[in-house]
Amino acid sequence: MSQEIKAAITAVGGYVPDTILDNFQLEKLVDTSDEWIVARTGIKERRILADKQKATSDMAAAAITELLAEYSVKAEEIDCVLLATSTPDKLLAPTAPIVCTKAGLRNAWGLDINAACSGFLYALSVGAAFIESRRFKKVLVVGADTMSRIVDYTDRNTCILFGDGAGAVLLEPSSNYGLHDFIFKTDGTGNDFLSIPAGGSLQPVGDISLHENLHYVKQDGRTVFKNAISGMTSSCDELLMKNGFDADAIDWIIPHQANLRIINAVADNLKVPMSKVKVNIQRYGNTTAATIPLCLWDFKNDFKQGDRIFLTAFGAGFTYGSSYLTWGN
Repeated sequence: MSQEIKAAITAVGGYVPDTILDNFQLEKLVDTSDEWIVARTGIKERRILADKQKATSDMAAAAITELLAEYSVKAEEIDCVLLATSTPDKLLAPTAPIVCTKAGLRNAWGLDINAACSGFLYALSVGAAFIESRRFKKVLVVGADTMSRIVDYTDRNTCILFGDGAGAVLLEPSSNYGLHDFIFKTDGTGNDFLSIPAGGSLQPVGDISLHENLHYVKQDGRTVFKNAISGMTSSCDELLMKNGFDADAIDWIIPHQANLRIINAVADNLKVPMSKVKVNIQRYGNTTAATIPLCLWDFKNDFKQGDRIFLTAFGAGFTYGSSYLTWGN
């Protein structure tokens, strides 16, 4: 009888652009203030991909390149790249193959996955299934978004929230550690509360949509806020119950970095101290699919072998859920 195989995170990488857009700069663009933004979101600054000749594929490739170099992984050994993004370089062709080429992954194939802010978690589960099937030995899961290209910088309700960045993890087989379980949910009734109305097959970009800025992110903040807290809390609770332990047995929670008040509320609901919750939203803002892997990248030295880690996210769709893994390889 063959031994059970799990998909362990054996390497992490990240990339954020050099250009910083802080709250004081936003004060010059819209009617807002640093004090207002920090109090309501926890965000102090965000990174912006200022070079208009570059796009999501460049950030994803940079995160992969950093990972390969840091962990001495050979590019030709990578079997597959799963790219979670809501901001592909183009609607067609997919971005993952471009990433493979730019990162020099000549033996890998690539697939785009769009589940908005939950995309990295969904892609992680797909990558884990590939590893568990024993079909592949090295799978890269990347979350990358260039949100600055789809944000209306005259809309103070959305432009303060988002930034650009990319994070990547390498999944490999392990007999001891890795992804144990996940709970994912979707609720299509939330579609209109966080979306880009124009640009797809339902409403292609045209004169009217351009005039009304319908090709930018639109959000009903109050509804999203309420549902994010509920969705992230309930999926963590369900995952805890399914796996038979209490929240105090969790070593770390890495939540999607959308709003510090959401993060605080989820931790409070779960009765987990903020000392166990990883937060970097103050530096990067909401980088959508990149927030969780960027947290893994930023705080990788804090994780010890065997640590129980919960990842949880909520995004447009609505999409939401939580994953449970143990750290180590």
